[in-house]
Amino acid sequence: MKIHQIIFSPTGGTRRVSEILCQGMGIESVVTDLCVKAADIRFPAINEDDLAVIAMPVFAGRVPALAAERLRKVNPHNAKCVVVAVFGNRAYDDALLEMHDMATASGFRVIAAVAAVAEHSIIRKYGKGRPDADDEPMLRQFGADILRKAEGTDCTMPPVPGHRPYKKAGKVPQPKGRRGCNRCGVCARQCPADAIPLTAPKTVDTAKCISCMRCVSVCPARSRGIGSVMDFLATQALKKVCATRKANELYL
Repeated sequence: MKIHQIIFSPTGGTRRVSEILCQGMGIESVVTDLCVKAADIRFPAINEDDLAVIAMPVFAGRVPALAAERLRKVNPHNAKCVVVAVFGNRAYDDALLEMHDMATASGFRVIAAVAAVAEHSIIRKYGKGRPDADDEPMLRQFGADILRKAEGTDCTMPPVPGHRPYKKAGKVPQPKGRRGCNRCGVCARQCPADAIPLTAPKTVDTAKCISCMRCVSVCPARSRGIGSVMDFLATQALKKVCATRKANELYL
């Protein structure tokens, strides 16, 4: 059995969760990064007896449309998989169910689902440092439990929380270049949606931007963001719902 990590991780939290789960499995894994330029994606060669760990972030309660589009191009060959929705200590709403449905429609056999917490991609103080020292042993145990099931013949799944039809995708602020931008182009080169022109990196193509915050996380000058007013409004809006520590959940 080969383990395939199929991840969409703009700011690193989703990748970290996937890595910890796979550490618990104790088998070397192969990573397919969907959060790169379309031309740079190297789709995996998956066999039926492999296990895929499909990990994506939650954006306003839904799966990023770009991540879903790219997952549909993966040929699963009827392999088993676990879907992992990573959320910023608010809620995962319908995203885990959406991932379950997406993977099933693509031809994977979903045997497990995980909802896990990482730092909020916009307001980083919410979920700060997660997955942390308390999360890691739990996620590793999740990984071991999932592998044990994958090695057997049981492919049944408990109900995954969520509603159909899924909630309407919420509007998320789009970051732009601010004072201090030196036009280095790092953001443009790493934007998975090609929403930042290399010739005008302080701007954004609002029709393409998915608000993944990749550009904010990679900016060496720390000059890209959603602006102080929007930052304040988002912080206040999330204050109550993000105040308490949310738990990681396994559906096996």
